[in-house]
Amino acid sequence: MSPFRIAHVLLPCLIGVCLAGCDSPTDRFRPNGVYARVASYHVDADPQTATSDIDALLSAWFGTPDSPRLPEGFPPGLIDPKGLARAAGPVSSDKQGVRFGIYRANCVVCHGLDGGGNGPAAALQNPYPRDFRPGVFKYKSTPRGFKPTRADLAKLLRQGLPGTGMPSFARLSEEDLNAAIDYVIYLSIRGETERRLLRMAFEELGYAAEEASADPGDRLTMLESGHLADAELADEVGALVQEIATTWLNAESLEIPEPPAAFEADRAAAAERGRELFHGPLANCASCHGQNGDGGAVTLDFDDWTKEYTTRLGAGPESSEVRGLRRVGAMKPRPISPRNLSWGNFRGGSDERALYRLLVSGIAGTPMPGLLIVAPPQGDEAVVGITPDQVWDLVAYLQTMSAPGNSP
Repeated sequence: MSPFRIAHVLLPCLIGVCLAGCDSPTDRFRPNGVYARVASYHVDADPQTATSDIDALLSAWFGTPDSPRLPEGFPPGLIDPKGLARAAGPVSSDKQGVRFGIYRANCVVCHGLDGGGNGPAAALQNPYPRDFRPGVFKYKSTPRGFKPTRADLAKLLRQGLPGTGMPSFARLSEEDLNAAIDYVIYLSIRGETERRLLRMAFEELGYAAEEASADPGDRLTMLESGHLADAELADEVGALVQEIATTWLNAESLEIPEPPAAFEADRAAAAERGRELFHGPLANCASCHGQNGDGGAVTLDFDDWTKEYTTRLGAGPESSEVRGLRRVGAMKPRPISPRNLSWGNFRGGSDERALYRLLVSGIAGTPMPGLLIVAPPQGDEAVVGITPDQVWDLVAYLQTMSAPGNSP
């Protein structure tokens, strides 16, 4: 690893440790104040009551950073409770050398205690660390719109993401790595549940009503048992958690066809066909990545995590509304840049199958779309889209673009 790469990975973490301090509160998850503002933005409601009620409900169902739990009726087999317990809480080890606090030891300084992607070292990195709470992950083997598999998360942890602050955690034991995966899935499900409850509060439960009852929080208050006072609502919210968890259980890798004989027989010819597609109107990759693939095209776009609290609200990145959201945890809006393909170290993987998958599915949460895949035309049939064989041609061209020594 080059000295530049070592500094790129270690410096944010070292500074983050200093910034985190020893007295940062870890006894509770911080409410998602940014999304509370987003969910209530168009109804002109004060999100405080809904935020407080939902925070209490989540604490009863999901526990705390030191003592996490899974809600009643949570689907078995998705998260190992023992792995969850090992990953949570402060860093320690028992007499047998079993390590605890895996997440806090390795992940919290960048991804934050609640998985919001705004840990102490987050602002020093470009791109920012991932916010797990929307349940959207960029680099995975599943189609766009689907959750990653456990194998996807394990691969990412082992390999890291080249060109970002996400290092490799290949040094972790298999048990520690699986515990970290359990905790990431837990944070994502908890965070997505919180977001869905906030939308429900303002869209369905009367928290945004102009003439709300004296205590609108009664709709999401709990009995001492931790159940919602309204049994019908309790069933609805329980089903919501089940629905979110099931999306993780249903994650299946995208089926990738074998390369055609022409691809294997003559890579140079395949790459030339891919070059035409790259610059042509069907794939049109050059419009973002530049004529030379150097990412030099001028873009003023953002990823979906940023759009959520800026352009989708009709607010400019430097507006007073956005500055107010930064005080409750939003990261400073930063335009997203198309990848410099000449570097060759693709974050989702540089092997042929990974590149095929990336071209077909795009990158979730970003302006990078998936290609419109169509069946090969029959006879003189006219089709608009890219055939699987043409995707392999693009793969061949991408693999020719990297020049030795270009990688950062």
